[in-house]
Amino acid sequence: MNNKTILFNLSPAELEQFVIGIGEPRFRAKQISDWLWRGAPNFSVMKNLPVKLQEKLDAVAVTMPLKIVKKLESSDGQTVKFLLETTGTDTATIETVLMRTTYGNSVCVSSQVGCAMNCQFCASSLLGLKRNLTANEMLSQVLICNWEIRHSSFLTPHSSLDYMTDEVSHIVVMGTGEPLHNMDNLKDFLGTAHDKLSIGWRKMTVSTCGIVPGINELANWDKQVNLAISLHAPTDEIRDAIMPINKKYPIADVMTAAFDYSAKSRRQLLIEYTLIKDKNESEEHAHQLVELLKQSSIPNPQSSLMVNLIPLNAVSERGFAAPSNNAVHRFADILKENGIHARIRRERGADVGAACGQLRISE
Repeated sequence: MNNKTILFNLSPAELEQFVIGIGEPRFRAKQISDWLWRGAPNFSVMKNLPVKLQEKLDAVAVTMPLKIVKKLESSDGQTVKFLLETTGTDTATIETVLMRTTYGNSVCVSSQVGCAMNCQFCASSLLGLKRNLTANEMLSQVLICNWEIRHSSFLTPHSSLDYMTDEVSHIVVMGTGEPLHNMDNLKDFLGTAHDKLSIGWRKMTVSTCGIVPGINELANWDKQVNLAISLHAPTDEIRDAIMPINKKYPIADVMTAAFDYSAKSRRQLLIEYTLIKDKNESEEHAHQLVELLKQSSIPNPQSSLMVNLIPLNAVSERGFAAPSNNAVHRFADILKENGIHARIRRERGADVGAACGQLRISE
């Protein structure tokens, strides 16, 4: 258990009072704050502070609400999964993924410790839901990645990438947890990332299993954040079997709310569809998905939505298998032949358990 003060959680006024309270001049608060917003992992990196002050701070405080416990670097040279531990009193662990891409640096952010959704093919809910993450804990994931981009030798620019920056440019809330069950903290986090880190609303994506009231609340928030629906089935019968939440919010209700959101936000709707052998990846399933999307969408499904097809990243505890490569491409072809914009997602970091559906917590 850690009883040290987490400085990033303090307001500017509180940080000033903290600094004064340990016998230091007020101006040190601004110096410390600048380092915190860079994602500084400890006080020894704060080179403009005297060593004695660094040591004094280390005895009574920590910098961020999360710290890196382990880094797993993918063989692709562009993906890192971080096992992070909370620095407060509960020492919970989460996972975050940093991906360097041709369009910038994207962070897959977790919104909860664990997950209550119990999707049958996913690792995230194997140990259930422990608690929501705070807005600062979500923001800390981005700042930690910013620090790593700037200081990790593994994440030096690659000549194969046309566009490189030294900071996070895109946020996808697709890690462990159901973001719309943590709505207040989610909005605080995204708002701060927009205002303080200058990450545009259109460069943020929130993924949901289909929490209809949450989708409606997000629509009323009136920001141009991208919405991704984790659909994974073309019928209620199939979705009931692999995603228990469907019994509360069936497909028709989810799709109505999702397309209403898309129309209000003027953003293309993203449909996430994990292909699972013998469950949802046959040609018949593809045609069923075509009919569902054409019935649900505004008149032109080509421009109003995009389907991300994700070959299952197998989780040993779940017992499901990935489809064949031929089945994946045939499924995609059927969607495209019927005017549905679809792509097969290139999975990053599967070799370190960082791909879609593989993030989890540990006890």
